[in-house]
Amino acid sequence: MTRADRWMLPDGIAEILPADAVRIETLRRRLLDLYHSWGYELIIPPMVEFTDSLLIGMGRDIDLSTFKVTDQLSGRTLGIRADITPQAARIDAHSFPRAGANRLCYAGQVLHTRPRTAMGSRSPIQIGAELYGVDSLHADIEVISLMLETLLLAGVEQIHLDLGHVAIYRGLAKAAGLDGEQQRELFALLQSKASADVQRWVEDNVSDPQVAGWLRALPRLAGGRDCLARARDLFAGAPGALLAALADLQRVAELLVQRYPAVELFFDLSEVRGYDYETGLVFAAYTPGHGQALANGGRYNGIGAVFGRERAATGFSTDLVALNTLGSAVESLSGAILAPLLDDSSGDAASLWRAVDRLRSAGEVVIGALPDGDEGETLARCDRELVREGDDWVVKPRG
Repeated sequence: MTRADRWMLPDGIAEILPADAVRIETLRRRLLDLYHSWGYELIIPPMVEFTDSLLIGMGRDIDLSTFKVTDQLSGRTLGIRADITPQAARIDAHSFPRAGANRLCYAGQVLHTRPRTAMGSRSPIQIGAELYGVDSLHADIEVISLMLETLLLAGVEQIHLDLGHVAIYRGLAKAAGLDGEQQRELFALLQSKASADVQRWVEDNVSDPQVAGWLRALPRLAGGRDCLARARDLFAGAPGALLAALADLQRVAELLVQRYPAVELFFDLSEVRGYDYETGLVFAAYTPGHGQALANGGRYNGIGAVFGRERAATGFSTDLVALNTLGSAVESLSGAILAPLLDDSSGDAASLWRAVDRLRSAGEVVIGALPDGDEGETLARCDRELVREGDDWVVKPRG
C-alpha cells in the first residue's frame, strides 16, 4: 500500500462526518425516546459474541453475512454481529428474562461481510425494537405501528407497507407433501418472482390438482387489499393455518387503514423473506426513490429455544444512516456563538465564563476563540458573538 492509499476505507465502509453525525445522533436519541414512551427498554449488546449463540436459529443468510475471528483467550470462534436481533433474543431468554411481555429496543453498528445491495453499506447503524412473550396479533400490530411511527418521526413522507405471511407458503408446502429439498427449490423460485418457472416446477412436482392450482396461483396474489378477497375465494378448503393467516392480514389491514390512512398497503402472499426463521406476519416499508426496504420485520416464534427458553417474538429494524438520508425530521445545524478570548487575569473573564456556561446549559453551541492557529472554518460556524455591554454579556449577530 502506498502512502497515498492509506486514507482509503474498504468498499462498503464509510465514515460519518460532523454534519451528518450530529443529525444521525439527534435522530437516534429521538427514536429511543419514542420507544421508551411505548414501554420498550434499551439494551446495548456487545459487538462480538461466540458464534455458538450469535448465529443459531437465524438462518443461513446471517451466517454468510457475519465476519468470524478467533478469540485469542479461549480459542473459540467469535462473530462480529451482522444483526442485533439474535442478541436481543439471547438477552430475553437468558440475561433479562421475564414471564410475560418483554419489550426491548437497541441502536448500534453492525458489520456485513458483503453489502446486501449493490451500493449498500457494510456497516449500517441498526435501530429497532423487539416484543417477546406475546403470541398474539395485537403484538404484531403494535410492532408494525411502532415501525411506521419510526419512519414518520424521521420525516419519511411517503410510506408503502408490504405485508405477507409465512404460514401461507408453509401451509401449501405441507399440503403438497414437499420434502426439505423441494421446499428449498420452490422457495428460491418464489423469492426470485419467477412465475413461469414456478408454473413448470409445480407441474413436475405436485400431483394433487387442487394444491397444484393453489401453488400456481400464489405468485399472482399480490396487490392492494382486493388481493385478500381473491385469495379467500381461491383458497376455499385450504388448510386452516393458511385461512387463519389470511384473516390475520385482513385484520391488520383494517386497523392500519384507520391509524395510518396515508400509508399505502401492498400484499404479497408469495412473500417468503425470512422463511428460514420467521413464522408468521412479515412486513417491510419502502419509500419512492429508495430501491431497498427502508425498514422490515416479522414474527419469529421459537427463537429463544436455542438458549433454553422458547419464546414468542416479533420485531423490526431499520438503518439510521438511511433514515438520515431520506428523512427530513432533523433540521440543519443552527449557528454557534463566538466567545472572545480574554486573559485569565482579566476582571471580565469570570463573568464571561458564567455567561458562556448559562448559554451552553440552555442548549446553545458556544465556541471559545483561541490565541493561535487558523480558525477560519471554525469561525465560519459562528453566526453570533458574545459582546460586553455595560456589566452584561450580550449575544449579537456577527457582522
